[in-house]
Amino acid sequence: MKKISLQIIIIVTFGLSLFSSCNKFLDIKSEDFLTSEEYYENDRQLHAALNAVYSVLGDYRLYGRDMLRMGLDADDGFYNVVNTLSGVEIYDVAAADTKIGNFWTACYLGIDRANSLLANVDRSDAISVGVRDQIKGEALFLRSYFYFLLVSNFGGVPYVTQNTQVVHIPRTAPELIYANIVSDMELAESLVLPIKEIGYGGRVSKSAVRGILARVNLFIAGQPVNDQSRYAEARKWAKMVIDDAEAAHELNPDFSQVFINYAADKYDIKESIWEVEFYGNHQDVYREGGQIGAYNGIRYIGMTVNGERVMDPNYGYSLGMVNASGTLWDKYEDPGSLVSPDLRRDWAIAPFSVSGVPAVEKPRTIEQIYERNCGKYRREYEVLLPRDHQYTPINFPLLRYADVLLMFAEADNHVNGGPTQDSYQAINSVRRRGYGLPMGQTAPGVDLQGLDQEKFLKELQNERSRELSFEYLRKGDLVRWGIFWDKMEDALDRAEQSGLQSSMSHALTYFKNVSKRDALWPIPSYERGVNLKLDQNPGW
Repeated sequence: MKKISLQIIIIVTFGLSLFSSCNKFLDIKSEDFLTSEEYYENDRQLHAALNAVYSVLGDYRLYGRDMLRMGLDADDGFYNVVNTLSGVEIYDVAAADTKIGNFWTACYLGIDRANSLLANVDRSDAISVGVRDQIKGEALFLRSYFYFLLVSNFGGVPYVTQNTQVVHIPRTAPELIYANIVSDMELAESLVLPIKEIGYGGRVSKSAVRGILARVNLFIAGQPVNDQSRYAEARKWAKMVIDDAEAAHELNPDFSQVFINYAADKYDIKESIWEVEFYGNHQDVYREGGQIGAYNGIRYIGMTVNGERVMDPNYGYSLGMVNASGTLWDKYEDPGSLVSPDLRRDWAIAPFSVSGVPAVEKPRTIEQIYERNCGKYRREYEVLLPRDHQYTPINFPLLRYADVLLMFAEADNHVNGGPTQDSYQAINSVRRRGYGLPMGQTAPGVDLQGLDQEKFLKELQNERSRELSFEYLRKGDLVRWGIFWDKMEDALDRAEQSGLQSSMSHALTYFKNVSKRDALWPIPSYERGVNLKLDQNPGW
């Protein structure tokens, strides 16, 4: 599944030291053993440098592991490891939090590598202009995406577009960072290849840039920037994805198959527009696995026999660290029943537990809502054997076509002062797929209709949870809508009314720890110690 894996093996051995050896963004001591004068001389070197930027997405500090457990599911789920007594996992956050500091460092590592590449991409005239422009576009986009991760989680951050020896750099205002992100992404859109020409979702395409531009513009339109003129831009970019006849994006008729494909090393570029690539089981030379499914899958740890771990070979080891909340469960139709007509519920929220050797799937009861793991990333569908205990080849979705449709519906509703037929067509296509119905036909009882602007937005907000839960988008959505604190309080009320058993008390801890300041993470204390011009976010 990993189209660029062999080149990434190259950068693992030398690219990491070439592009950045510093452990922190503002640590200026360099340990590079190659200079730009000795590199960037041919196509292969440029692509290796680009792959070094891509590789940061799968770093354990980002999508490879830590983002699985940083509270980004917000009210849709919670971290269910009972012996975790502090940390961002349970909203008991401090400026010295390791995962938050690592997140910051990893994003700036990606930015640093992109800056190095962009500064040198045009060094050699021996490389065709077409190749250089394509690589420039991907690097510009990736740098902007890392800045998007930073600004949406920290607010203003130091904005640098070239490698610098300057240590003390003040924070740039969020609106200026967003303006630069949009400018660079728009340039990138003109340079990168169409998705059909690339043929897989692990590389940045025109469709990916357009879809993420829709997302970025929705963030600018929402809090804290509140530039509502950007709704029109969000609508424009989402519609460009929808109307692209050459790309021919469409929803996979089977919601569960989308996630089976991520585990089974299959691409579906009509639905999955951009994804983080992982590969291998860490039992040979390839060391590109992530921990999708091993951390946030359906819990299965086999059993211990004579002091040794014994596993059913048909199932993968999973710690099941992320559980669904009652508020997510309630959003699906017929929450009082073990069977919902919305087929997404029993895929996103695991309807069973797994134990024993051979493994047995035991159905969960209606009283065990908070004991249900995230069910989207199921290791039994991995095709690479044997399955490793810790690392998986499961890819992670960064942008799906369903998300594009929902972003379009949201923006269209706002631009037109209420839902249009286009708004309804977009959201109802997603809903029909969720119910297993033909997406191109009307579906009475499933299709939304006759709503005003406010009611449509509320349905849209719930639909994003039903469709996109456990894809790390929920907290950012709640913050930009200005309802983060209210929804987390609602989730706490729901949990308190559920009569949770003592084994699920950490669900209450997770929601009780939330405060209004958690809309943004604190600026890491280490960075403030190095960069004296960094001020702290309010409340921290």
